[in-house]
Amino acid sequence: MILLSLAIVFTQLSLLAFGGGNAILPEMQHQVVEIHHWLTAAEFSAMFAIAQAAPGPNMMIVPLVGWHVAGPAGLLITSLAKFGPSSVLAVFALKFWNHFKDHPLRERFEQALKPVTVGLVLTSAWIIADASAQNGLLAGIIGIATVMSLFKKIHPLWVMVFGAAAGACLL
Repeated sequence: MILLSLAIVFTQLSLLAFGGGNAILPEMQHQVVEIHHWLTAAEFSAMFAIAQAAPGPNMMIVPLVGWHVAGPAGLLITSLAKFGPSSVLAVFALKFWNHFKDHPLRERFEQALKPVTVGLVLTSAWIIADASAQNGLLAGIIGIATVMSLFKKIHPLWVMVFGAAAGACLL
């Protein structure tokens, strides 16, 4: 039954992943933490951090959640459910999109989707930050990392190294 629940949740998320994987993080966190209670908010945040630190796609959190919930079978189910449907949909959408490549509304549609995507990504960041800021020190690390990322040309890997080192030293 748990595998079926994982398949349903991650198939729905796959089809909602408009604007990239990070756009569905708020809903993924809601489903995984608040609805199904498969993880705590802190566990979800920690898995997200691990997934972001790992090389490869930024949606490595999906197989990590599956593994945590149901072992190897969960990893397989969540991966197929998350990446399969959206991949098939993307192939058909691309054919449709290319059919209207010269239509004047296409550019307007693309322009209108940019702020929506940014808003979804910012919501994701807020949810992860909120779950991670369990005390004042962690909130401070989040704030400094955010400033470093937004206002300095620092590679994200160095921001992560800073956060890990600060957490190790201060906590």
